[in-house]
Amino acid sequence: MHNIDMDVVEMTLDVMKYAINRITHTSPELGHPKKAEELRKLVGETITPEGIGGEKAFQLFRDVLVKATVPIDHPRHLAFVPASPTRAAVMFDLVTSASSIHGAYWMEGAGGIYCENEAMKWLVSLTGLPEGAFGVFTSGGTAANLSAMVTAREAWRSASGEHRRDRGVVITSIGAHSSIKAMAKVIDADVYLVDTEDRLTGEGLEETIAGLSEQERERLFAVVATGGTTNAGIIDDLHGIASVCEKEKLWFHVDAAYGGGALAADSVRHLFKGIERADSITIDPHKWLFSPYDCGAVIYKEPELARQAHAQEGSYLDIFKDEGAQGFNPADYQVQLTRRVRGLPLWFSLAMHGTEMYKKAVERGIELAQAAGRLIREYPDLELVREPSLSCVLFRRIGWSPDDYTNWTYKNHREGIALVTPTKWKKGNTYETVSRFCFINPDTTEEDIKVILDTMK
Repeated sequence: MHNIDMDVVEMTLDVMKYAINRITHTSPELGHPKKAEELRKLVGETITPEGIGGEKAFQLFRDVLVKATVPIDHPRHLAFVPASPTRAAVMFDLVTSASSIHGAYWMEGAGGIYCENEAMKWLVSLTGLPEGAFGVFTSGGTAANLSAMVTAREAWRSASGEHRRDRGVVITSIGAHSSIKAMAKVIDADVYLVDTEDRLTGEGLEETIAGLSEQERERLFAVVATGGTTNAGIIDDLHGIASVCEKEKLWFHVDAAYGGGALAADSVRHLFKGIERADSITIDPHKWLFSPYDCGAVIYKEPELARQAHAQEGSYLDIFKDEGAQGFNPADYQVQLTRRVRGLPLWFSLAMHGTEMYKKAVERGIELAQAAGRLIREYPDLELVREPSLSCVLFRRIGWSPDDYTNWTYKNHREGIALVTPTKWKKGNTYETVSRFCFINPDTTEEDIKVILDTMK
């Protein structure tokens, strides 16, 4: 199966033809998920002792299986945090896979890691962190947040002098991403939530810390602020939180997985004041910086602390530390050892288009959110829940129940109109079901927004 024959050549041509068609198609079919039983009836057994052949397998994927997926770059996919990788990034993702580069250590992946590092320099420059700050590309925001919190915990334990083993405590808000709580489970830490879905402030953080018991305060080692909440695009009071963390000697992490792309936009850059004081930052290029999945990033103010926490030891790894292999080793700064050079597509797209084009593309998402806000005000049965923030818009259909939102979502998806899903917004002590747009794709138009809003009449 490693032979190069005519079957492989023909299969390669088929794959490239599909890839070219997909890359150049700006509005792909809005696929629909099917139950596993339905798919099995349509495609039959695909893994057999003799194999079904590349032509048959590819035909099943192209004609059946891919249609049971939802393309995240569809211009009317406005749910969750969608993605819209540039054509250049998608093309270079093919090159990345074909090049078969192991991106853990410089000795094996120097050229690819060099390219990643060039892209990382630009990311770091957006944050305003001091000289010496740097980071690595990860599989996404969860891995980046986990890597940062492992680093924070190890730094906290080491600082005590006796390398304490207490169960740590992290403070964040209820508006923080779900990965913060998931990450805490992995590192066996407790998460204390500040009860606000709106902006977490320095004053709110101080009040929360003041309410801790002496034993809880002893275990507190980090605060996670959000630079653009997934639900509503809210940016916490990063400047005020940074001051509290400095005073209390706490690790200050900013989860800007979604919102971090907006650091490239001059119109909203001032909203992130204080991010330059963070100890670590998460940004997902596969969200608002137009990279294909999966590509996250974690950036450290003091990378050496991350290396001390993450560098793996083993006799089979000694050669990578040798003078003859000197260079930047991404595996030393995050939780994964084996890794692909997932920052390469971002590098190529940046190199091809330039950073100014990235600024314009990010600004377009913000413009679309503002346009959606204006349009919603024109509909008598619709109203904004809050003013648009970054590229997120929360709005309600007056008189609708939670079931109405759910049924509307499925109806629009079933008819191939759009994928827009409901969410919940805290009102006092209760949660209201509302609808939500998140704009990432520059190919989305105001007409697309009107088409979707018209279905709520």
